[in-house]
Amino acid sequence: MTNWTNQVALVTGGARGLGAATIRHLAARGAAVAINFTTRPDAAEALAAEIRAAGGRAITVGADVADEAAVQAIAARTEAELGPISILVNSAGIAWGATIETWEPKGFARLRAVNVDGTIHAIRAVVAGMKARNYGRIVNISSVASFGTTGFPGNHFYASTKAEVNILTKRFALELGRHGITVNAVAPGFVRTDMTQAGKTAEEWATIEANFSRVAMTGRVGEATDIANAVTFFAAPEASWITAQILAVDGGRTDYIAHG
Repeated sequence: MTNWTNQVALVTGGARGLGAATIRHLAARGAAVAINFTTRPDAAEALAAEIRAAGGRAITVGADVADEAAVQAIAARTEAELGPISILVNSAGIAWGATIETWEPKGFARLRAVNVDGTIHAIRAVVAGMKARNYGRIVNISSVASFGTTGFPGNHFYASTKAEVNILTKRFALELGRHGITVNAVAPGFVRTDMTQAGKTAEEWATIEANFSRVAMTGRVGEATDIANAVTFFAAPEASWITAQILAVDGGRTDYIAHG
């Protein structure tokens, strides 16, 4: 493969936020895109229509990534309608603000089912085809929380699932590298999205943005396009000798609690 017009990308959680920004970046470079959604078919279809109006190829594929059979089905549909999947971006994810005192099994099981099992399901759904073609780009979305504890409280269990994504990224890279498949992860810092702004007044958001900007070396919060740029870098045909990497895209966060 020598150019993006040969590429077909499946992006989980692609209907909004970081996933939607990634979809736009990949489509702008000529890749055909499958936009996965769970609860927002309207947003996914609007994005697909936008891409098609610009001359690109896009479909929407609904599935909860925690459901392995559903993920297998959307991968099969993507290949039937767009062609062999060469790029997988695992952007689907949920957050859970539990503390030690408020932890309960059902909430944690759902968190892990989406963030960890969903990543595994999607990779399993595409890896046989990538192996057969001796080519693939897999990019997982992690979080800077996965590196340890930041000054932002209440994300212990979310961080633990993203730390597992980091380990799986490296182990899958080791397993799949001989098959021409790279596996990398992008670990975003605090990013302005509809999800992070949801339920907050303008005053509340201004305070949050100021607090996170203060602990970033660049003096600002992230934008979805900042993350999409990094994902696109890993997904590029030219990135064939870069694998098993976890790239923090966080503006240079300084609020880590570190030891040693």
